Amino acid sequence: MSEQLEKMKALQCGSSAPAKYDDLKVLFLNCTLERTPRRSHTEGLIKVAQGIYEANGVATKIIRPVDYEIAAGLGQDMSQTPEWDKDEWPLIQKEIDETDILIVCTSVWLGEKTSICNRVFERMYGYTGMLNEKEQNRPYGDVGACLITGNEDGVKHCAMNILFSLSHIGYTIPPQPDAGWMGEAGPGPSYLDEGSGGPENEFTNRNTTFLVWNTLHMARMLKDAGGIPAHGNSPKAWSAGCRTGWASPEHQV
Repeated sequence: MSEQLEKMKALQCGSSAPAKYDDLKVLFLNCTLERTPRRSHTEGLIKVAQGIYEANGVATKIIRPVDYEIAAGLGQDMSQTPEWDKDEWPLIQKEIDETDILIVCTSVWLGEKTSICNRVFERMYGYTGMLNEKEQNRPYGDVGACLITGNEDGVKHCAMNILFSLSHIGYTIPPQPDAGWMGEAGPGPSYLDEGSGGPENEFTNRNTTFLVWNTLHMARMLKDAGGIPAHGNSPKAWSAGCRTGWASPEHQV
């Protein structure tokens, strides 16, 4: 092992973390198709990340949206419309609003994220009209990432879609924000099945660990900085005619 690698190993493994994270909250949205208490292979991978977060004092919670009655639509509470008598999405949205790091997790079917995952993003998108105290989209200052499992191809495709969706509605995406496990192409064992090799997979465990630490570092920086500066990104200011940075004088602050 080179001297440089020895120094890096000593720094990474022999010293404490560069900050405290025990004031942070992480929410895993496990968009499995399996209702509790049925086994979720995706939750097996979630627990790997959860263990690292909790070892650093971070509060964690796992929610399976499939356990809730989530109406279709873009309203904040679809039970207030003529089309739906019940809508439990506001319960999940409340948990999302109270977290610093949101990890959207899904299995892969036909190369895509689950239908539950699609509905989660549709409902989250319905809240983008509500602004934070700085008049930004509410997720500004929060961090997003994703975990994916399956026994067919599609992990990178799903990650691209999920991470874009999170970024588009205001989440900050750190480096290495995705991790996943795929079995052999075609029918085969899933992550937690005996002999799958999923829980022992070096590549998956490495990427999951990097995801955890990068989300922690990013969330720490954002929280300490008071979030994203509000200069130039206020929907209300834009609607009022303020085009921050435009050359025309009437569009200046």
